[in-house]
Amino acid sequence: MKKSLLLFSAVFCLLHLNSTAQVADRAALARSIRADTRLDTIQARAIQLLTGFSAGTSYDEVWIRDFNTFIKGSLKIQPKEKVRNMLLMFFKIQGDDGNIVDGVVDSAKANGGYQYRYSTLLPGWAAHKNTVETDQESSLVQAVSKYIDVTGDQSILSERIGAKTILQRMEESFSYILKDRWSAKYGLVKGAATVDWGDVQPEKGWGVAINAHTKWAVDIYDNAMFVIAINDFLAMKPANYKTQQDWAGVASKIKANVRKHLWMPEAQKYRPHLYLNGSPFSKTFDEDKILYCGGSVCAILAGFNTPKEVQQINLQIVAAAAKEKFATIGFTVYPPYPESEFPNMLPYSYQNGGDWTWFGGRMIPGLISNQLIKEAYEELMPMVDRAIAHKGFYEWYNVQTGEAKGSGDFRGEAGVLFDAVESLKQWAAKN
Repeated sequence: MKKSLLLFSAVFCLLHLNSTAQVADRAALARSIRADTRLDTIQARAIQLLTGFSAGTSYDEVWIRDFNTFIKGSLKIQPKEKVRNMLLMFFKIQGDDGNIVDGVVDSAKANGGYQYRYSTLLPGWAAHKNTVETDQESSLVQAVSKYIDVTGDQSILSERIGAKTILQRMEESFSYILKDRWSAKYGLVKGAATVDWGDVQPEKGWGVAINAHTKWAVDIYDNAMFVIAINDFLAMKPANYKTQQDWAGVASKIKANVRKHLWMPEAQKYRPHLYLNGSPFSKTFDEDKILYCGGSVCAILAGFNTPKEVQQINLQIVAAAAKEKFATIGFTVYPPYPESEFPNMLPYSYQNGGDWTWFGGRMIPGLISNQLIKEAYEELMPMVDRAIAHKGFYEWYNVQTGEAKGSGDFRGEAGVLFDAVESLKQWAAKN
């Protein structure tokens, strides 16, 4: 009996000491975060850039996939009415089938080679859609949700564009995905085969548009973005609003089918693609060995993985980044596709192995929500330091040379870093 009591006491003391040490560690980490002036610097610089809406210096368009990631920062410095009107523009030029465009642009500047569309509801503006993607609808709904979260302005949901409310138009955008971008075979969202979250097909030519060579596929990014959007829609809709479909059921089935068809439990990673009309790659190329970092991050944000799986995914992304001198967790894919397989995009360029803070920064809230705070802080700071060193925000970075590439003043990076820092600061304030 005495031995049992002694053993119990020893175990109790060890647990108590361990718990006390964890609390102390959390407090010390919180102090470090609160005292790190680099976090204040990067947020201040981000806010200065978010006075506009175009994606960056090399873009005239306002892209919804970009705007969705810097709208919270925009609302810190711009009148909510201006931000609201920009969101409404995408609904004013919505397709009759419910589809949402990628970007809107002053019609006088509509000379980018796209197939533009126009609407009497949006005079003076043109729009285009990269048809290889299936994230525009999801991005717009997510952006509306963020707008409401920051402003509390739920009146946007009952705003009428033509004869339809924004709530109805959001549901129609979801219905478009289920009708035109759906794989009945897998019960999942489909799109053209691209690199991870990218918008360029493998074959030479105008890579952003569906053509005769397009290979349709299911991937993790499109499905994660759709489920995030559905969850956002259900959270912001009024309680008495009667939906057109059981969207919660749709989201639940997608999650189950993602686990069934895309998640590889042995490898603890997501399969890049499931092809519907043949693969664009050679038979000897093992695509399943490629780690899709951006899509994996979105899957974490969609709640597709357990905390232990999140930890494993993160370890794989960190390990991939460690293989290149200048890489961070924004490294898109590893290893990149060889030129022989993906002639439209060379290895280590753009979305094929470039480093995008625009996606790497989204991992930080995902890590924090899974109690990986130390990892979140350690993995964020190389991205912060890089932006400070370059005295600006760039679209992507070369992981082999460290060179800043693509559009300068890239608002997607600025917005994601702003939000990532904010999530860390909020955690630190509570600890």
